[in-house]
Amino acid sequence: MESLRMIENWPVPTAAAAVVRADGSVAGSYGPVEHRFPLASVTKPLAAYAALIAVEEGAVELDDPAGPPGSTVRHLLAHCSGLAFDVDRVMAEPGTRRLYSNAGFDALGDHIAKATDIPFADYLREAVLEPLGMTATDLPGSPAKDGVSTVADLSRFAAELQAPRLLSRETLAEATSVVLPGLTGVLPGYGHQRPNDWGLGFEIRDGKSPHWTGSRSSARTFGHFGQSGTFLWVDPELGAACVALTDRAFGPWAIECWPALTDAVIAELP
Repeated sequence: MESLRMIENWPVPTAAAAVVRADGSVAGSYGPVEHRFPLASVTKPLAAYAALIAVEEGAVELDDPAGPPGSTVRHLLAHCSGLAFDVDRVMAEPGTRRLYSNAGFDALGDHIAKATDIPFADYLREAVLEPLGMTATDLPGSPAKDGVSTVADLSRFAAELQAPRLLSRETLAEATSVVLPGLTGVLPGYGHQRPNDWGLGFEIRDGKSPHWTGSRSSARTFGHFGQSGTFLWVDPELGAACVALTDRAFGPWAIECWPALTDAVIAELP
């Protein structure tokens, strides 16, 4: 895809990208797709997928108590447990505000590890990475932010998010629908959003503005971006997904470059 050549002009040392159709085929790729990049918060969708598999396997339930008092697995996945961003401190009653929280995903990982008696990184590998053939991906630390992967591997995950084999379509549909509609909160890097809609581990575009996807992206677009300069979005209306990984921290360059790439990709797809 000619649009992916836009990453040549990004002010980053290394970048790679790919577009994946709903049937799992790769519409195009560019750059070193086998290069391993730190994912930062693009780790969260992988961790969430493992959590949802644990739900379907019966190891945990979405309404299990987890995190601070009154919070559940569902609250942790949807960033409404009340936990602060990066420390284990309660800032709000569960279900009342959309407080984006790394600490919440750490609590989620701990809960699943205890319920399954398997370290979370091992559970992620066994439940998600190995079945999808994501052999270059691992989690050496926090389920919130420490994943490492490649564009090639995340393209496999992007295919799974459009035609799930490891989860039921019903569970994926729930995960990519708004949990507790109407909650407000800050989208990191983009300011206060009213509402700040999330699913179960996936951010949902809806009508957010400003946003890291494109002006052509549908309201149903879901995914995640990371502070290491990474993103993954899936647009169900378009029938395609896009992965882009870099080794420059998120900043004004990304706010400018990412939506332009997304709009160019959407314009090029049939």
